[in-house]
Amino acid sequence: MRVHFIVHESFEAPGAYETWARTRGHEVTFSRVYAGEKLPEEVKGIDLLVIMGGPQDPAVTVEECAHFDAKGEQAVIASAINAGKAVIGVCLGAQLVGEALGAPFAHSPEKEIGKFAITLTDAGKKNELFAHFGQGLEVGHWHNDMPGLTADAKIIAFSEGCPRQIVAYSERVYGFQCHMELTPDVVEQLIAHSEKDLSRAAHYRFVNTPEVLRAHDYSEMNAALFTFLDKLQAACAH
Repeated sequence: MRVHFIVHESFEAPGAYETWARTRGHEVTFSRVYAGEKLPEEVKGIDLLVIMGGPQDPAVTVEECAHFDAKGEQAVIASAINAGKAVIGVCLGAQLVGEALGAPFAHSPEKEIGKFAITLTDAGKKNELFAHFGQGLEVGHWHNDMPGLTADAKIIAFSEGCPRQIVAYSERVYGFQCHMELTPDVVEQLIAHSEKDLSRAAHYRFVNTPEVLRAHDYSEMNAALFTFLDKLQAACAH
């Protein structure tokens, strides 16, 4: 499988998504836009497109952030979806997937930074790709916004602070507002770039302190992500 990552910032690393791809022996390529790398000109050589998170939102313009071309990314995403590729958006990436499908992003009711439970909806429980999640599980979060919903979209999971944690746009296209890819290394990078938000943790219901963030075990959610990705790969092979 050929996996291509669009990465917006060095500290919003693919984490467990990249670990999965490499341990499964997949070909891995990148558009590290923060480092000046270009978006793919075509999607023919991509089987799975993964768009990562970032501090931006889809409304941010190139004038406001020179390395972030929201419209350009949406064009790549739309091209991948139209070509029948598997597409996963994470956080900002999930919002961009929704936008590419004509569904505007929205602000989440709560800011969430840390590790909190998500609960599967009835649609989520019926989706075989998420059967191993059970009723739900604790996963990583680092966001203020959430993806938009198309007429055909199905909400797979929600949290107490956000009603759209995982969205299925089709059998091959998913938006993960939550961060199941977090690892201790990625968390350290995010902590270093989130000093302002974390210093005000006590003001929010769903924001962990740096000490709590470092103490979490992220391995269970990483393993659940790996199983989801294995199932998605198998589904795409048929």
